Amino acid sequence: MEYNKIKNADKIISKSPYLIVNPTNYKNKWKELFGNNNPINIELGMGRGEFIIKMAQANPKINYIGIELVDSQMVKAVDRLSNLNLPNLKLINMDARDLDQVFGKEIDTIYLTFSEPWPKKIDEKKRFTHISYLKLYDKIFKKHKHIILKTDNKGLFAYSLETLSQYWYTFERVSLDLHHNEIPIPNIMTDFEKRYYEEGRPIYYLDARFDE
Repeated sequence: MEYNKIKNADKIISKSPYLIVNPTNYKNKWKELFGNNNPINIELGMGRGEFIIKMAQANPKINYIGIELVDSQMVKAVDRLSNLNLPNLKLINMDARDLDQVFGKEIDTIYLTFSEPWPKKIDEKKRFTHISYLKLYDKIFKKHKHIILKTDNKGLFAYSLETLSQYWYTFERVSLDLHHNEIPIPNIMTDFEKRYYEEGRPIYYLDARFDE
């Protein structure tokens, strides 16, 4: 997916009090940074931040960390946060492949919301539900593993069902059309999701767990 390049995006986001500039300094110390023992949930590929910001607003007793590689995407999130006070939210501008350098076994839930599907076989290892990422998540999850995924991409959804089940995750909920599910599922929409919903696209959803 291509993004509009924003000039000096790195400098813009660095001025935000929500951005953690040296995240490796907080490995195994995130609860100290938040100042509480509340659960810590992360979103990989947070994009413009609408989902994670609204989650933090709705759940003040849960800590959230939004992770995004593209600084030009994160600028919009920083702008949205400029007039908000959310002590339970932090942002990190980093590559998700380095998660284990930033977190110990501290994470309760990982959100994958409209991640890049990487449809070509040659790019399979870049998918956030590839086996290499699932092994990486093992290093940062607490004893109980929990992944929630939303996507409009049927191929990525099918692939994720397969890789997660092969890795011994079980599914608490699965929906082939989140917004028309027989049993309503609590949901906060992302920017992409709003657009896709208006276009009439089905949104695929899964809630997967692995309790050791």
